[in-house]
Amino acid sequence: MRFARTAALAALAALLIPATATAHAAPATGTAGRAAGRAVTLPVRDALAALPVRDEDRTGYERTKFKHWVDADKDGCNTRAEVLKAEAVTAPEQGTRCTLTGGEWYSPYDDRYIQDPRGLDIDHLVPLAEAWDSGASTWSPAERQFYANDLGDDRALIAVSAASNRSKADQDPTTWLPPATSYRCQYATDWVADKTRWGLSIDSGEGAALSQILSRCPNTPVTVHLAR
Repeated sequence: MRFARTAALAALAALLIPATATAHAAPATGTAGRAAGRAVTLPVRDALAALPVRDEDRTGYERTKFKHWVDADKDGCNTRAEVLKAEAVTAPEQGTRCTLTGGEWYSPYDDRYIQDPRGLDIDHLVPLAEAWDSGASTWSPAERQFYANDLGDDRALIAVSAASNRSKADQDPTTWLPPATSYRCQYATDWVADKTRWGLSIDSGEGAALSQILSRCPNTPVTVHLAR
């Protein structure tokens, strides 16, 4: 179960896209000739097969190298608040400095409804450390900030229970999957889509784990707009 971002949130992401990004192109197959803004549509198993396979390297990683949460459009609400507002099942009340109270959210990782926004974390579907391991170590600070605050694709950031997010930490599908087994196909599909969007690699174990999961799932077409 997912809740689409509003058009306003998609526009907010444009404020963070590096200046080299181009306008969205018509959907195309394959990822050759990557260009920011180009749309790519592939069956998820083909998208997985297209991801580069490389060993991971966490040398030099620090969470502070991914600046978040920012208020890119200067409306008083940072990225965390924007995701909470977008994914609320029941809209919260918004107070001064974008303080949110009340409301209700669905946490698909553990199939729970949560009423208090303080019980929620905003999860980077592909964790920051995993992104670093998979290619982000070579990015500019601006690109890492864009990644950490990516509102341009509603698969990138997701409001989930704090307990499930902290259980996941920086693990990939080799060692962690959502406790809600009914969500695992969606999780693996979204993981592949997010890595495709950002041109990130996978390691061999991660690829094997994703392939095993997706072999039991529909070969759903995924469309992403390349971020870089």
